[in-house]
Amino acid sequence: MADGEGEPLIPASTTEHPLYEAVCDACRTVHDPEIPVNIFDLGLVYSIRIDAEGAVAIDMTLTAPGCPVAGEMPGWVQDAVEAVPGVKSAAVELVWDPPWGMDMLSDEAKLELGFI
Repeated sequence: MADGEGEPLIPASTTEHPLYEAVCDACRTVHDPEIPVNIFDLGLVYSIRIDAEGAVAIDMTLTAPGCPVAGEMPGWVQDAVEAVPGVKSAAVELVWDPPWGMDMLSDEAKLELGFI
């Protein structure tokens, strides 16, 4: 929004939840088949929200809307996260706003891809 008010594009992650790091690690086991880096370090995972019962909601994007695994990758992420002990369920939603960009790469991903 132009005036800076309203909901943020990316909901805040529940980083204080005891399962947060394990869920992040589970996301790191999923790789974009076109880029040799996991989706978490690529910056494709926008938000991880975990409620008190262990239900996880993830907002993620893809490097491009035409990604050949667009229909499959959310299921890969859901399967990986649901395997984490203590996670009751996982729901993964693909979002396109804000669009993904190279500036979202972690330092690890930049190093692995030779950008630093």
